[in-house]
Amino acid sequence: MSTLGDRIGERLLIATHNRGKLDEFAALLAPLGIAVVGAGDIGLAEPAETEDTFVGNARIKAQAALAATGLPVLADDSGIEVEALGNRPGVHTADWAIRPDGSRDFRMAMERTWAELEAIAAPLPRRARFRATLVLAFPDGTEHLFEGQAPGTLTWPPRGAEGHGYDPMFIPDGQTLTFAEMSAAEKNRLSHRADALSKFIAALER
Repeated sequence: MSTLGDRIGERLLIATHNRGKLDEFAALLAPLGIAVVGAGDIGLAEPAETEDTFVGNARIKAQAALAATGLPVLADDSGIEVEALGNRPGVHTADWAIRPDGSRDFRMAMERTWAELEAIAAPLPRRARFRATLVLAFPDGTEHLFEGQAPGTLTWPPRGAEGHGYDPMFIPDGQTLTFAEMSAAEKNRLSHRADALSKFIAALER
């Protein structure tokens, strides 16, 4: 019976157009001898994410890339949930960064998040968590689901120039630096995506 690793081989299609995410996948999977290629790198269109759950949107991306290529695909949907905002933005994390011209501005998204917290006088510490859901899909219709999270608090003003998205305003539990102040290696040890990928890697090694 073949393992998941055998079925994937040495190169895995990642259903993302986000370079920051792809770089994280590449760094985390490289020790296993798995190279990655992004959906954007091979010209695949971004499907509309119409579900209201992380797993639903990850499945949309996985199935769209699978239908277009016939290759095994790993897709993720991830975002930040802010406790005092009723776990928003959640699945709409990237939507909060969309400008009228369609480009993404995560500084704008962070400013909106903090402004909404200030408007409701949310008490400190302002708890939040990053969540990541991975869906691994194969051409025979089988799927595997892996979920991870990174709990922490929000800070203002944003700090650091590394990472992407909301990283400059998020301090993971047990740390004093934001994700954006950490090296890629440090973040990859603590992140929600690392948590989900550790479960994916464990499944590959079984």
